[in-house]
Amino acid sequence: MDYGTRDEMLGRLAQAVGSVDVAHPTRVAVDGPPAAGKTTLADELAVLLRGRGHRVIRATIDDFLVPRAQRYPRGEFSAESCYFDAHDYDALNRVLLDPLGPGGDRRFQPAIYDRTTDTALSPPVATASADAVLVFDGVFLLRPDLIDRWDLRVFVSTSPEKTVDRAVIRERSASSRAEVERRWHERYIPAQRLYFATARPTEYADIVVHNDEPERPAWAIRPR
Repeated sequence: MDYGTRDEMLGRLAQAVGSVDVAHPTRVAVDGPPAAGKTTLADELAVLLRGRGHRVIRATIDDFLVPRAQRYPRGEFSAESCYFDAHDYDALNRVLLDPLGPGGDRRFQPAIYDRTTDTALSPPVATASADAVLVFDGVFLLRPDLIDRWDLRVFVSTSPEKTVDRAVIRERSASSRAEVERRWHERYIPAQRLYFATARPTEYADIVVHNDEPERPAWAIRPR
């Protein structure tokens, strides 16, 4: 386990990205529970990589949700629905991960869904350079049907209590503390337990970032 400043951790992640040797764009997963700090870390990593001359594609699982009317077939607070029903993985593979992977034509779309308006998106198809880097954040990215789509796998680990506290702060303008706590304790945290039981994501992560204290993180790197 290594400990250091946030800048040191981000520098180590950027170094790991640079060490990936593939003949297609490097696909980086930034996985972890809701409110663990995945999006912030992925945004910071993307900025650092661009500063080092990389062409970066930044995308998120939130732009591959299924429409709200189809997202809760087992109930709004169902952990199983959160894990199995919330995201369109077929579309994610078809329009983004496979085109950027081995044998792909590098013609991709970074999103299919607008969460704010609950409407489908069809952004213009773009063509990535062979040396581009996809930085993709989201939940459940190291599940069995996605695990082989990534060239570098990062898992952001945070205690459940920390994620609840962060979610309350993040969502205070839209939801009461009681509403947030109910969603986390009935849906999101049990969904993560289901994920860990079925996919064991930290066993497959190349780097695990312990993010309880974002400015003084710890990280562990698995030999590749």
